Amino acid sequence: QVQLGESGGGLVQAGGSLRLSCAASGRTFSIYSMGWFRQAPGKAREFVAAIGWSGGATVYGDSVKGRFTISRDNAMNTVYLQMSSLKPEDTAVYYCAADRSRLARAHTTYEYWGQGTQVTVSS
Repeated sequence: QVQLGESGGGLVQAGGSLRLSCAASGRTFSIYSMGWFRQAPGKAREFVAAIGWSGGATVYGDSVKGRFTISRDNAMNTVYLQMSSLKPEDTAVYYCAADRSRLARAHTTYEYWGQGTQVTVSS
């Protein structure tokens, strides 16, 4: 099993920045990639970004490309999401997830999930 815990959410004004963290524990050796997803009220879960755990390859959702950066610290078993130029439409609960076999955009492939952290961007 892998346990994930997000932190760093909060309230920020439009145009501002925020950094989310996701700490992994447990059988972290089984992780192939980690991703960030978000879900706003009444909307489907949306892919934000993902990163390969060993090679560091990254992939981003179209709505955040150029504004968000995903990175990892293997020694700390932590993944980060640096969010810049935030917009009110970025408001959502952000979830961290881990996949044991691929680097994917589809949330259905991720086996482990954190509890989520709220990000609110005011206009």
